[in-house]
Amino acid sequence: MTVPTGQCCAPIAREPLAEDTAAELAVMLKAVADPVRLRLLSMIGSHAGGEACVCDLTDAFDLTAPTISHHLKVLRTAGLIDGERRGTWVYYRIIPEAVNRLGALFTPLTESVPQPAAGRTELELLPA
Repeated sequence: MTVPTGQCCAPIAREPLAEDTAAELAVMLKAVADPVRLRLLSMIGSHAGGEACVCDLTDAFDLTAPTISHHLKVLRTAGLIDGERRGTWVYYRIIPEAVNRLGALFTPLTESVPQPAAGRTELELLPA
């Protein structure tokens, strides 16, 4: 017994992505493919109040302020974060819709998937 692909798998495995959708998602994936940017995104999202001042972010890295600013710009250009200047500091927050879109790309449906019959493994159920 096999489970139809459209009922159990993450969206990326259910159907091919349209060219424009793939291009949009690739920009976001490239942005988070860097460890510094991934950490920045995590730090911003998990910061109290859902936003973080750039002054709170720079001390966590052994990088110069211009390098941190570059990474924040990449995340912002990708549409994953937004910022607001308050005096001399910029406060960043995650754009939930964008981050959720990335997460949803790899999240399987929550429907239950039929389990193999007792005593049989999934491999035995796959067609030869």
